[in-house]
Formats: sequence, structure tokens, C-alpha cells
Amino acid sequence: MLIVKKTLIDKEIIENYFSCNLMACKGSCCVEGNAGAPLEKKEVTEIKKNFPSIKKYLSTKSINEIQEKGFFVIGKDGDLETPIINGRECVYAIKDEKGIIKCAFEQAFRNKKTNFKKPISCELYPVRINQLKNGFETMTYHKWDICQPACEKGVNLKIPIYKFLKSALIRKYGTDWYNLLTKIVKK
Repeated sequence: MLIVKKTLIDKEIIENYFSCNLMACKGSCCVEGNAGAPLEKKEVTEIKKNFPSIKKYLSTKSINEIQEKGFFVIGKDGDLETPIINGRECVYAIKDEKGIIKCAFEQAFRNKKTNFKKPISCELYPVRINQLKNGFETMTYHKWDICQPACEKGVNLKIPIYKFLKSALIRKYGTDWYNLLTKIVKK
């Protein structure tokens, strides 16, 4: 583990390679699994505030699910999560004309309809953040077979996970934190 301020970072995030390959996986991480994306408390407010801007991107099925369950749910572990449809698909997932699953919030963000990009847990994937009771966080690498094309692409491009996630890590922790991480890695 590496320590950057109050974050304990699994060395696999430094040593392994990754670069999303949406043409291969088609955004499977948004529709596979058995739980929604983890949410921070402040993100719930952003989701509610920006929902009118993304509603037009969503399917009727997603809108109905949100009306029934709400903008978020409490997961099995007691954490906040995005609701999912039929035990799988995130309610905020949308499919583009190429059949690639994307985030409605990110689409609205790219179209300059909102200033909320998407939940940080989604942007940080394949990294997962867990809060510890002592004020520290752990950062771990979540390995999933659907991301094998991303791992292969990362190896081919020689992009370590922490570099692939640079903008997401800066969004979460700030530029100074990221610069400190890169200094520690170089040592």
C-alpha cells in the first residue's frame, strides 16, 4: 500500500494497466452486476438538482424505476447507490446509436446541459474507494472479467491505472494530491 495524505492506495493501481475499451465491452459495467454505483452523499443532491436536465435521455423504463425507488437506494451494505433495473442495469444508463452503454449524466454534461458529470465512483472505475472510521480511505483495484479488453489495451498503451484515472483522481482529491501521488510513485 502507498499512503497519500489520508488515502491508502493498493499497489495494484500503480502496477497494473488499464484503458477503457468501449468498442469491446460496450459499457457492460453499467448493466452488469448486482448493485448500483456507489454514491457520495453530496452526489444525491446533484442528481436531484440535475435530473430535469437528464430526464429526456432516459427510457420510460428508467424513469418509472426512479419514480418507484427514488434517485438513489440504500444498498445491502448500507451505502448509497444508484437504483438498478431488474437487478442489473443502472437507471441512469443509456444506449447510444452504436449500442454502447453510457451515462445519462455524462451525456448531458457533454452536451452542456448540466455541470454534474456523473457519480465519481463511475468515473474512478476500476478503482473503488472505501471509507474507514478513522477518516482514512482505502483505494482498491476491482478486477472484473468484463474489463479484460481494457486491461489488454492498457498494457498495449503502457497506461497504469492511476494515469488512466488522472482526471477522475484530480476531480476527487485535487491536483496537489495527484501530484504527490506521482512523486511517491516515482520514488
